[in-house]
Amino acid sequence: MSLRVIFLGPPGAGKGTQAQALAKEWGVPHVATGDMLREAVAAQAPLGLEAKRHMDSGALVPDDVVIGLVGERLAQPDAKAGVVLDGFPRTVAQAEALDALFARTGLTLDRVIFFDVSRAELLRRLTGRRVCRACGRTFHLVSAPPKVAGKCDVCGGELYEKQTSPLLDYYRRRNLLATIPGEGPVAQVAEAIRSAARQAATR
Repeated sequence: MSLRVIFLGPPGAGKGTQAQALAKEWGVPHVATGDMLREAVAAQAPLGLEAKRHMDSGALVPDDVVIGLVGERLAQPDAKAGVVLDGFPRTVAQAEALDALFARTGLTLDRVIFFDVSRAELLRRLTGRRVCRACGRTFHLVSAPPKVAGKCDVCGGELYEKQTSPLLDYYRRRNLLATIPGEGPVAQVAEAIRSAARQAATR
């Protein structure tokens, strides 16, 4: 089946791990915008060079550049059967731009899955974790610290804790949001995601 799903959740919710495994299971690409930005920069693609110009100055990569990269990725043959977008969009503006991209290309978004993890568990998992607001790169102050404190190694962007509430409201109003428990065994979380995806496929 064709399945286009967005995984959302705070840093440490486990969405990256699940996205990689389930994208492979479903035979669709796992698209994380931080990885995509780094690959585009490394390939010196036009949009990658545009992104690098902003990243080098420590600025956020503009939404139109990120959406352009997502559009290029979704146009590749392996994405015809679907995609798992990991942690993107990050803002309502990006969500609206993604909707417009889907409308232009005749694609549909099937499900948005939010990983609900208690604050106590996130604190346990994330003590020392930092996420770059510009490119999404993750660091840990103990196990994988940035080279310069408070700055992303990749783009120099400010590291911060992301907020997702307005984005969840946006997708909830469109009846696309499914909230699954992000705590518990990995296999149990994966089955909750599969169930939410199956519900989308049968709507």
